[in-house]
Amino acid sequence: MDGISEQPAAARETATPADAPQRGRSRRPFLILALVLLVLVGAGVIYWLHARNFATTDDAQVDGPIHRIAARISGQVESVPVHQNEHVEKGQVLVVLDSGTERVAVDRALAKRAQAEADVGTRRADVAQAAANVEVAQANLLKARQDAARYRRVDPQAITRTNLDAANAALQAAQAKVDAAQQQVTGAKAGLVAAQAALRAADVGVENAKLQIGYTIIRAPAAGFIAERTVRTGNVVSPGNGLMALVGDRFWVTANYKETELGRIRPGQHVRVYLDAVPGIGFHAVVTSIQRGTGSVFSLLPAENATGNYVKIVQRVPVRISFDDKRLAHYAIAPGMSAEPYIRIRPK
Repeated sequence: MDGISEQPAAARETATPADAPQRGRSRRPFLILALVLLVLVGAGVIYWLHARNFATTDDAQVDGPIHRIAARISGQVESVPVHQNEHVEKGQVLVVLDSGTERVAVDRALAKRAQAEADVGTRRADVAQAAANVEVAQANLLKARQDAARYRRVDPQAITRTNLDAANAALQAAQAKVDAAQQQVTGAKAGLVAAQAALRAADVGVENAKLQIGYTIIRAPAAGFIAERTVRTGNVVSPGNGLMALVGDRFWVTANYKETELGRIRPGQHVRVYLDAVPGIGFHAVVTSIQRGTGSVFSLLPAENATGNYVKIVQRVPVRISFDDKRLAHYAIAPGMSAEPYIRIRPK
């Protein structure tokens, strides 16, 4: 009995060390799976904790002011002192047009003004002369009245009828001269008013001519970078012709967020913006405003939902995000670049 019972025990003792690695190997897949599940759960929790604090979208791009530089008058390009991609300051000369025609127009306008000014002086002299004539005529009228009155007071037997008629005729002639002189004054004053109006018109002509000559020098409306420079020296341009574009120095992000996310977004919230052009760097920014209208509302062909084929689609609303980071000046940022903003919707 003892021999029979000892043999299985010995067999069991010799089998135990050999079976241990096999059992360890059988548990390893379960341990790996459990570890993977633990990592996934941890990553999911971290992502959820992060996502609940931020609102993000990849439907966003960098925007900025783009000024289209165009000529305001016709002319030949004399010089273009700026180059493609060059940075310019506000007021810097971009294009110079030939100003010969405009200078002639200024000289002509100045000559016309001088003539109008001289005409005003002449008209003033006419008014003064007419006023003097009125005074002379009134003095003669007064004398004629006195003579006529004296003849009427004299005894009719002492004067002849001819003398009385002559006195009355002189009185009427003096009155007529006064009336004529007063009409001359009125006419002279009207001429003076017309001359003064012509002088003002000449002044406007001078200012317009100077304005036109000012248009021959095209300056930068703002600081920025030259882009799409198509104008060349010697080109003949017309009003409205595009010469180049000027991309301003100020940039912002236009992010199209889903309408279901707008309830958590407010102006003033802090944002971290990541740009594809500058990987690994998050730029500080802030929510500036939310557009009052979805993007589809302002499209050329707005959707018509009354046709009976309506399919509900989550709309997107543009949110403007302004940069607040000095580091932005060290990178070549331009409108149209892809951006990914993270708006902090929960305070830290």
